[in-house]
Amino acid sequence: MCGIAGTYRWPDGKTVTDKLTDTLAHRGPDGAGRYDHPAGDGDVHLGHRRLAIIDLSGTGAQPMVSGGLALTYNGELYNAPELRAELAAAGVRFRGTSDTEVLLEAWRRWGTDCLPRLRGMFAFGIFDERTGDLVLARDQLGIKPLFLLRRGTGLVFASELKALAAVTGGSLQVDPAALVASLLYYWVPDSRCAFREAEKLPPGSWLRCRPDGRVERGRYWHLKEVAAEGRERARGGELPDLAAVVEESTRRHLLSDVPVAAFLSGGLDSSYLTALAARHRPGISAYTIGFRTEDARFEAMPDDLRYARRVAERFGVDLHEIEIAPDVLDLLPRMTYHLDEPIGDPAAINTFLICRAAQEAGVKVMLSGMGADELFAGYRKHLANLIALRYQRVPPLLRRGVSAAVNRLPVATARRGYRSVRFAQRFLSFAELPEETAFRRSYTMYDREELLALIDPDLAGTVEDVLTEHADVYRDNELDDFVNRMCLADSRMFLPGLNLAYTDRSSMAASTEVRVPYVDVDVVRAAFAVPGDRKIVRRQGKAALKEAAVSVLPREVVYRPKGLFSAPLRAWMSRDLAPLVREVVHDGVLVRSGFLRRDALARLVAEDAAGRRDYSKHLWHVLTLEYWYRGATSKESG
Repeated sequence: MCGIAGTYRWPDGKTVTDKLTDTLAHRGPDGAGRYDHPAGDGDVHLGHRRLAIIDLSGTGAQPMVSGGLALTYNGELYNAPELRAELAAAGVRFRGTSDTEVLLEAWRRWGTDCLPRLRGMFAFGIFDERTGDLVLARDQLGIKPLFLLRRGTGLVFASELKALAAVTGGSLQVDPAALVASLLYYWVPDSRCAFREAEKLPPGSWLRCRPDGRVERGRYWHLKEVAAEGRERARGGELPDLAAVVEESTRRHLLSDVPVAAFLSGGLDSSYLTALAARHRPGISAYTIGFRTEDARFEAMPDDLRYARRVAERFGVDLHEIEIAPDVLDLLPRMTYHLDEPIGDPAAINTFLICRAAQEAGVKVMLSGMGADELFAGYRKHLANLIALRYQRVPPLLRRGVSAAVNRLPVATARRGYRSVRFAQRFLSFAELPEETAFRRSYTMYDREELLALIDPDLAGTVEDVLTEHADVYRDNELDDFVNRMCLADSRMFLPGLNLAYTDRSSMAASTEVRVPYVDVDVVRAAFAVPGDRKIVRRQGKAALKEAAVSVLPREVVYRPKGLFSAPLRAWMSRDLAPLVREVVHDGVLVRSGFLRRDALARLVAEDAAGRRDYSKHLWHVLTLEYWYRGATSKESG
């Protein structure tokens, strides 16, 4: 796991690449490397920051140069042993044991045809000295990031957007459409970028720059096609052995020459992975979080810590408990910087603090249960959208009465919050809408009218563009299964745009690698071969995964109420952050620039403070957006 950067036929490329690479130092504190070579009438420069995980010797250093190829690579290949054996049988002689060398030799033998054969997480740039071509590639599901910027025939790329911003002399301009999208979702979709000129290389794709200025793009993996193939397997009665697939993925994700630990929230996903990992790594360490008692009580949060302790004791896991009582006033600007784009999920703070504690204990690699909810329908929104179909059959008069009664209930008093009321109000906000609109509304921050009322009226057309993009992605499938349509949309948007993005950036800010065994090509194929009625059974989400896990975990852990990997936002907003919220609403840069309307923001604050509505997540995101925008516009101004 590392930070990669480079330039291709870019003015002053060496100096720019040095600065890019230095900006990424936190991603790789174990080493730094540079590579330079002519490319047509210009030059190519590759940079690398190393976090040494496999082959800790110098033979694993990067950029790796061999036989006319130069590679800068970020990631891990979990099928590297098999690929190495196949290449060795074909006559390849390896100098070391790194997966970097396996990737370089696989590219030499197969070119872009090697990409669908790779099983892991990766983003890389590879330069061919003979042809002068530079190719960039990204893993199938977008686990690892890769940002790029093109000007004329030149290109610059890096693992983080902040690196591109740092080398362009403040010339990058904020893209208002990306900010509108971030307000809607509380994250920026992978199809958009917070700065106008920059872009993210799409998951499952590659880009080739040629010395004559031509640029080619290709896709080697399509999640939509994988889902359609899964549907056909399910129709043929070919149901996967999920227990075997998940265990095999977990075993592969333990491949490492340094210690590996696990996130253990006490929920199903992390508990299952931790139990499986403990089979292969007895005594493995795990890290869990708890909250200040007064915060957890105010938020009415479930007691996840109790379940984490139970799993640790059952499987001989060395559990480390971290209380999340952060100085959020200090952490907020720090996290905003590291997250690169405006991401308003406070779980990023949890990830950072856990990874920092692990790193301080000498742990470089962590396993996470990320992705199981998207693939196996584990979020409340999945069940809620199914229930909404039945709710729509309730007589309209009765529905209106229920809605009026629930919306009169307070979501909080001065001493405690009411999660059930928050959930009920959330459900009623989308329960009567058409399928795609209901699904979008079930997890986004605002409906169309609320968003239009919040922002600059000149951006009304942008709102329509953002909503249309969601509809287009949601409907772009060949599935006749409502649950799997939701899972596919989540896996294409929510997973790479939010969860994988904050996990990568928060963990790498602490110089720690996070691996996600559920977000594995074989697990994904298996997940979409499971029919929706096996994913949600009665009121149980992730039913198929629970059925697999029950052979390993105690039933009380498997079938416990869903936990939360989040933060006590209402408590923070009403105490730690209340003065900052007032400052941003009345005199923030977003308000003064006209992007956000002061009166609309003030209404959100008043409703939340009075306990009539829960706008804590909305206001938290406004704070993250404010801090991000301050940093972005100060760079613009030089």
